[in-house]
Amino acid sequence: MTAPGKLRVVVIGAGAAGLCAARHIAACPESFAPPVVFEASGRVGGTWVYTEETGQSPDGLPIHSSMYRDLRTNLPKEVMAFPDFPFDPSLPSFLHHSDVLAYLESYADHFCVREHIRFSWLVDAVSPAEGPEGGWDVTTCRAQDRTVQVTERFDAVIVCSGHYSDPFIPAIPGLETFPGRLLHSHEYRGPEPFAGRTVVLLGAGPSGVDLTLQLAPVAQRVILSHRQPPLPPLPGNVLQAMPAVAVAGDTVQFGDGAEHRADVLILCTGYRYPLPLPGARPPGPADHGPHGDAAVSQICPFPHFHCQLLFCLAVLRGACRLPSAAARQAAAEGELRQHLAAGGAPRHFHQLGRRQWGYCQELARLGGFEPLPPVVRKLYEATQASRRQDVSSYRSLNYRVLSAEEWALVGADPGGKGAEDGR
Repeated sequence: MTAPGKLRVVVIGAGAAGLCAARHIAACPESFAPPVVFEASGRVGGTWVYTEETGQSPDGLPIHSSMYRDLRTNLPKEVMAFPDFPFDPSLPSFLHHSDVLAYLESYADHFCVREHIRFSWLVDAVSPAEGPEGGWDVTTCRAQDRTVQVTERFDAVIVCSGHYSDPFIPAIPGLETFPGRLLHSHEYRGPEPFAGRTVVLLGAGPSGVDLTLQLAPVAQRVILSHRQPPLPPLPGNVLQAMPAVAVAGDTVQFGDGAEHRADVLILCTGYRYPLPLPGARPPGPADHGPHGDAAVSQICPFPHFHCQLLFCLAVLRGACRLPSAAARQAAAEGELRQHLAAGGAPRHFHQLGRRQWGYCQELARLGGFEPLPPVVRKLYEATQASRRQDVSSYRSLNYRVLSAEEWALVGADPGGKGAEDGR
């Protein structure tokens, strides 16, 4: 039984965002009942849970994770961490995915989040509740027995189900008749199956570049197809090409008229963002370009989740009052007009990029909580610059945060220049 005056909030998903939501809901017992978290799998971590499996799991559910075996983060742990829970300082700055999963498991244990999670439960429907009190009716079932559904009422729903599980397949003429191996990066796990092959990767976003670097040592040739300026420096057997415009047999045709034969096509083309809730827009491609050409790490994810969740809870408990729905809609339409007038693509409207810092600061101001320290932005931007300079070796660097304003590069950089300070 929920105590009078306390809001009952449900969280969908126990990945990083869902754990953050549950942690902060549970930390406000004066305003919220204990959270309820529905997690389809049997463990926390969401997309950070690695599995060799692709396609569907033995229980018939689609494989959610896009982790590949040798993935390392493209941001240092010093800016990745939740502000109230640092990573183990003995770890390198750029982590293997297993270290991030261990961190999320430690986060869940430290803040006693597991007791609020219903593992192996699927959310079948979320609908507005009838009646003057409002709320949401959430219908769920156990993953092992989907014949019995349970409907519960909540005051608010926080959706933390991720968006890296529904691959976006571009409409390239002839793609469906390609005779070689065709896969999306969502299904990639390691380079060994591609030894001695000519591999074409479509898209130079984070996964496209990562897979290029992983495949180059074993493949005969790697062709990275994208529309960005040439990436510096890549292995000698890597050719950078214009976006692919057609496939004819085992030949890929590119935008500048070039043609190359391929044994394997890997689509690093981003993901669709399905949100099957009332009033949600239809699924569309993720905020990557046609060939996944998104800027690397558009946001600092965990700090971003932290700010969004604290703002959300401030709104729910009445500490921050929103403008009217009409005013919010008008503001959003005005922002969209400005975005389009500046030459932005409609699909990129939700990409924050450099705007993430002002966005998070505004959330903190409105929500009445501590903003992110300036060092997070400084180190994030320094990492981006390092990556642009040498995409092959930027992960060899290690950093240390000295204060809310300053960071230092510790050890020798690839050029042997020694440590430097960042202010």
